[in-house]
Amino acid sequence: MIGGSHLGGRTPKPTLSAQIRDALLQRIVTGELNDGERLVETRIAAEFGTSQAPVREALRELEGLSLVQSRPRHGRTVVSFAEQTIREAYIVRSALEEAATRLCMLRGSASPVVLADAVADMSRCAEREDRAGVGRASVAFHRHIVEACDNRLLQRAWESLQIEARTSIALLVLAPALADVAAEHQELLDVMLTGDVEASCRHAREHQLAYAELPHQVKAHLETAASAR
Repeated sequence: MIGGSHLGGRTPKPTLSAQIRDALLQRIVTGELNDGERLVETRIAAEFGTSQAPVREALRELEGLSLVQSRPRHGRTVVSFAEQTIREAYIVRSALEEAATRLCMLRGSASPVVLADAVADMSRCAEREDRAGVGRASVAFHRHIVEACDNRLLQRAWESLQIEARTSIALLVLAPALADVAAEHQELLDVMLTGDVEASCRHAREHQLAYAELPHQVKAHLETAASAR
């Protein structure tokens, strides 16, 4: 079952580095930035009207996603969209979130209020066609469950998957109906509210495994976009 309220609050606004990361991410996965193209920190900083620090942080995150590589005397350059690494990440995430769901259900430590607030944020953002807002609320929903399970090793493993960036890939490239995204999370919450641990774990696992097919869909999307140019 899920228990009392803690870890409350609205979905936080994205940091400047996250905004830069998502802007570059969209350019990479849609082919606007080509394989091998150099990413110059000073130029990116000037474009976004900021210092190089948030740019550097954004590029480090993209490097962790294998979408940017750093080479001596060449700086950072774009890497073609890596299908396999994305698929593997969702498979790992499905296992982590199934475990987190089981632990927090048995402890009664997840807050239905916090989860419902995240779903409400998703619905409001969906009405405004705010794709980035839906992504942030989705991450907040899942992060609460992971934090509520009170397993630091599991939490560190989950965070290492760069959940925000991978969620942005799904929402930016596939452009799913945002109302459907909110509805999927409402279903996850509804099952948790029944107190059925096994059903909740199954839904948590299947929710993530569905996105393991994302690379195939992304590849088809990119090929269609390329042929249209």
